[in-house]
Amino acid sequence: MKLRLRSQRVVQDSSVAGEAEVDEGLRESCWSNMPSELLREVLMKIEESESKWPLRKNVVACAGVCRGWREIMTEVVKTPQVSGKITFPISVKQPGPRDSLLQCFIKRNQSSQTYHLYLSLSQALADDGKFLLAARRCRRPTCTDYIISLHTDVMSKGSKTYIGKLRSNFLGTKFVVYDALPPHAGNRMAKSRSTRLVAKNVSPRIPAGNYPVAHISYELNVLGARGPRRMHCVMDPIPASSIEPGGVAPTPIDFPISNADYFPLFRSKSIQFEKSTSGPLDDQTEGSLVLRNKSPRWHEQLQCWCLNFHGRVTVASVKNFQLVASPENGQPGPEHEKVIVQFGKVGKDVFTMDYRYPISAFQAFAICLSSFDTKIACE
Repeated sequence: MKLRLRSQRVVQDSSVAGEAEVDEGLRESCWSNMPSELLREVLMKIEESESKWPLRKNVVACAGVCRGWREIMTEVVKTPQVSGKITFPISVKQPGPRDSLLQCFIKRNQSSQTYHLYLSLSQALADDGKFLLAARRCRRPTCTDYIISLHTDVMSKGSKTYIGKLRSNFLGTKFVVYDALPPHAGNRMAKSRSTRLVAKNVSPRIPAGNYPVAHISYELNVLGARGPRRMHCVMDPIPASSIEPGGVAPTPIDFPISNADYFPLFRSKSIQFEKSTSGPLDDQTEGSLVLRNKSPRWHEQLQCWCLNFHGRVTVASVKNFQLVASPENGQPGPEHEKVIVQFGKVGKDVFTMDYRYPISAFQAFAICLSSFDTKIACE
């Protein structure tokens, strides 16, 4: 009798599971079988109407309905370079808009040594914001690491949300920005003792390690303690011609398979880049983009060095800076006057961070993190 009841229960459980699979299959086919022209028109209207966060979460939700919807949404949603909007997680690795600065802000927690980057949702200097990236400061005997993650709480190199790090020397005057994955085929992996920690979470097709993508140095401040620090940034994978009209920079369009479990919307067999940019970058022979901090002007009435942040910075601080293209990139022109990254203080632990093409949010965030350390040798 017990055996019969047990067999009936097994049959019932299997039948329920089978019905669930059938229902899921019908639901998938129902959405997938919509006329493509009608579906595309509907999704385009949703993308146009939900232009700002938090309403833009509906665009992300549409991309998660089924494979057909996801393919259409990835075509409809443009990169930040074109649209000026951040939608999917991959957007933080893509260059910002060409014609304007994308406004963000950073909140610092000094007790936990963590930093959180948010996308500004209004013209206010600091609002609720849309979370983008997080970083945790790790002090080591000979250097300092800032582990950068896509998760607000999980910030470890062994997690699937790890996307890179910033490492400083002992004095805090030289920094290297590392990407967890190569920005393009030409990059070489830097040796690291911690490579084995992440090897289990990365596809065998994609080498795990630290790929240097930027070098930041701080020099002696000839203007004294009241002046801004002198910064010099070399963006290794970005060609110097990217700031010119028609110039291109590396633009990833998909996450690798190692992040697919955390971001199921972005499954692929390898790292993918836009076809328009992958060609010339594979055989890149020209110099890399070099950034320097914009020189301030002396304000007679205030008796201090000033920079025009157009209202985005309200508190004087040695950490404040604006980065422009260095004359090392060629003959000075209008492109060399455009501010590419700017960072400044607006509260005790709140800082604004604005960036534009050809820099991504990840790269700009790493550069700004380098400004938080005290640099005795430079001041």
